[in-house]
Amino acid sequence: MTQAPGNPMDLPMKTKVFAFSLMCLGFFMATLDIQIVASSLKDIGGGLSASQDELSWVQTAYLIAEILVIPMSGWLTRVFSTRWVFAASALGFTVTSMLCGMAWDINSMIAFRALQGALGAAMIPTVFTTAFVLFPGHQRVVAATTIGALATLAPTIGPVIGGYITDAWSWHWLFYLNLVPGIAVTVLVPRYVNFDEADISLLKKGDYLGILLMSLFLGCLEYLLEEGPRKNWFGDPVILACAWISSIAGFLFIVHALTAKEPIVDLRALTIRNFGIGSVLSFITGIGIFCTVYLTPVFLGRVRGFDSTQIGVALLSVGVAQLFGLALYSRLARFVDLKYLMLFGLTLFGLGCWLYVPMTHDWGWQQLVLPQAIRGFGQQFSIAPIVTMSLGSLPPARLRSASGLFNLMRNLGGAIGIAVVSTMLNDRLNLHYERLNEHVTYGRPTIEGVISANAAHLAQVGGNLLDGANASLGLLHQLALREALVLTFSDTFAAVAACFVVAVVLAVFSKSVKIAAAPPPDAH
Repeated sequence: MTQAPGNPMDLPMKTKVFAFSLMCLGFFMATLDIQIVASSLKDIGGGLSASQDELSWVQTAYLIAEILVIPMSGWLTRVFSTRWVFAASALGFTVTSMLCGMAWDINSMIAFRALQGALGAAMIPTVFTTAFVLFPGHQRVVAATTIGALATLAPTIGPVIGGYITDAWSWHWLFYLNLVPGIAVTVLVPRYVNFDEADISLLKKGDYLGILLMSLFLGCLEYLLEEGPRKNWFGDPVILACAWISSIAGFLFIVHALTAKEPIVDLRALTIRNFGIGSVLSFITGIGIFCTVYLTPVFLGRVRGFDSTQIGVALLSVGVAQLFGLALYSRLARFVDLKYLMLFGLTLFGLGCWLYVPMTHDWGWQQLVLPQAIRGFGQQFSIAPIVTMSLGSLPPARLRSASGLFNLMRNLGGAIGIAVVSTMLNDRLNLHYERLNEHVTYGRPTIEGVISANAAHLAQVGGNLLDGANASLGLLHQLALREALVLTFSDTFAAVAACFVVAVVLAVFSKSVKIAAAPPPDAH
């Protein structure tokens, strides 16, 4: 076993790039798998005989487990070293991916997905930390840009890849896809990622109370957010119990984290202006990324009746725009203050979400091109500078613990955002349907004409005027429900866009990001 170098930045450039690339591959797999099942849930449900409510846990179980483990990754890397934590995470993720593909019912699938999220979670924040440990100066910007690109691209193309694989082969291959790259990462990372040492003695003074309180807080909060929209929130006793446990544990966790000598999560880092603002911006961009990726396939499936492949094609414009945005951002970041690029990106991100608001029931991939392209382009100009601004403002000693908090904020934003828009889809649908129903009455000549014409046509087909009239009323009900659903989706995208108004205002108060020059080749 070779000893880690005194300064990781002194490693040969080829070694650093290869090690970082391996970790980016693991990071991409772990992030991709959050949404890769999004466009294939119907097929998974058919294969496992699962209800719609049960299917939602295929995504949620992964996200909850990931959120619980991400904040602990900094402490785990200090105890066992970066390479062994990352290699173990890649191995666990690979094995549980295979088990997900072999799942025999919905309960086994949910259990394996939870394990997959928990075991693969450490690969996410560890990459962010590594970028700032290995690379100086402008190289750090390039590394942060790469991570930002992968962090936004993976959730976006997840449903695209998932839809294609499901239609071409079967949903099982959504998980078998991870086996080859997972094995490669597991085998190669211990050899090439070697820039810190393990310290097993830290196990004796681990913040186990903080881990317990944080797990209760986040676990109950996630269950509350997932099941709340379906169970009438606090009208359900289990939801109410989770709310109390989460509130009490959350309060105690915050008090403990601010008073403990070495807490599992460094909440004090939030007092550093750029890191505090960056964490809130990470939360808001998490809302934007996860909510739009969640809402668009649901809209296309419920309103347009698209299958997995059609949904994947409709989402393709986001990924294409992100690639163009990445190329332009990489050039501009060399000579433009990252704060201004971030403001530009957040504005475009919010504008892209707002352009969904005028949607109608006949929107398909053609109508989605412009809002998705603007949103995708904006993502590349917002995520990367947020990463650089937030983590670049921290001293090296606080980087590992704070990186877990930063990544937690993004995933927590996605989880809370999805819960809120799911609630809106239920509540606003009822509101819009009732309002439309007020105008769909027999007293209106237009409505009477539509009913009569449909009734006459259906009577000719069915041979009974009364049955034709009843069928015509049924069609009118479906029409009103469809339009109410479209209006509801419009409201949810407007709510997501409003979050970016807050983001732009916050970003104005951040400090300009200055990139330190790289040290000379012989510097130590």
